[in-house]
Formats: sequence, structure tokens, C-alpha cells
Amino acid sequence: MLKLKLSILSLFILSNLSGQKMEKVFLDKTDSTKNYYTIIYPPEEEWKGYIVILPGFGQNAERVFEQTNLPKLTAQNGLLTIIPTLQDGVLSFGVDNASQESLKNIIQDVKSKHHLDGQNFYIGGFSIGGSAAIKYAQNLTAKPEAVFGIDPPLDFERFYNSSKRDIILSVNKEPSQENVYMVKRIEEVFGGTPETALSNFHKISPYSFSDINQSAVKKFGNIPLRIYSEPDVQWWLKERNADFTSINVTECSAFINELNR
Repeated sequence: MLKLKLSILSLFILSNLSGQKMEKVFLDKTDSTKNYYTIIYPPEEEWKGYIVILPGFGQNAERVFEQTNLPKLTAQNGLLTIIPTLQDGVLSFGVDNASQESLKNIIQDVKSKHHLDGQNFYIGGFSIGGSAAIKYAQNLTAKPEAVFGIDPPLDFERFYNSSKRDIILSVNKEPSQENVYMVKRIEEVFGGTPETALSNFHKISPYSFSDINQSAVKKFGNIPLRIYSEPDVQWWLKERNADFTSINVTECSAFINELNR
């Protein structure tokens, strides 16, 4: 049965998204868990370009479709729309070397198969998917037309410290398992803590408040960028027991500010 499923998955899986042609493409046809992408075709034959939309941590293309009609809208407006799943599957961290190399390979595969050289290119994502998109744009020589992020964590030094703080503040109850996981995962991806491997945090993070050299900011360049975050601190305090040190809006605004300045 597994072989049969893999045989079926090794073919391009065709389906419809409100009448739009959609397929899944696997870079390794023997592995359906990682290094693949979902592609949604515009209804018109002449495309205006292509857009890569990266899901949030732990999510796949199907989850994106549940949360937003953005892929449908981008395809309807003439953009070949690609939703990748990277090297570590839905648990890809986005900003690490393996994830970025996987994203590069997926985009190259799409460009090669659909002859996209010279066409307008856009990229963005949700949460860590937004972090991955900004990181990818920083490292490109030929920059995309525009980039977006939906509440992306950019400063992983802040992310690490705020997760550790939340665990400490949970002394009388079970700490958030998400924060426990993220602390361990960040230490693995970044090769230590901010105290022991700060240079790695500056190198890998799409933005670092403590990097006075502005390494990541300077690499991003003059690309149109839009970031969405929710700064309603009263809501965060009441609903999540969180404050500005725990949310991404601080580093997102700092990144935009430094780019402007």
C-alpha cells in the first residue's frame, strides 16, 4: 500500500482550487514528507510573474488554504503561486542553511520547468515562513520585486530570551510546551545560546537588534517590504499573558525603522 501511495504521489497530483489547476511536485519522488511544493496556476495562459508563499511553522499548503484565500487571489491575478515544504518537512525552521538551500532548490525547479527567468518574482510567508522569505531575499543577488511577512520572528536572540523568560515565569504551572520546544530547537539551529554563540544569532537571524553592524539590514537592500503584526498589548496581556518582549512587533518595527533610516 505504501509503495502504491508513493507511486501515486510520485506523479503530479492534480486537483482544483475553486476551478484553478493545482498540483504537488516532489523533488524526491520517493519521499512525500519534505522538499516538495504545491503550485496553483493562474486561469490565464499569460502570467504576470510568480509568487512563493511560505507556511507557518508546523503547517503545510492545505493549512494555508484553510487560513487564507491569498493563494487563490494571487493565482487569479496572474501570478503562478508556489507553496513550499522545505528540508525538515512542516518542522523546517526556515532561516537555517538547510531550509534556505531547500527553498533555493524548489524555486529553481519551478523556474526551470516553467521558464520563469526574467519574470516578476515575489516572496512572503506566515510566521517563520515570513522569516524564511526575508532571509532568502537578503541572500539573493537578483532581488525580488517585493517581500511580505505576516508576524515573522526576525530576531532569534529576542525569540530565545523571551521563550526562556516565559518558562521561568511559569514556575507555579506547566510551562508552554511550544516555548520549551523552541528553546531547544533554537539552541540546535544556532549552535548554542546568545551567550555562547551570539555571532551565529547575528549571522542566521533575518534581523538582530544587538548587531550594531546591521549586517542583515544592509544585505536586504532597497526592496519593497510589508510586515503585518498585531501590537494590541492589552489583548496580549489578557489573552496570552504576553507583553511586548514576547511578541514579534518590536523587531519587525525596528527592522523597518533601520531600513528607512
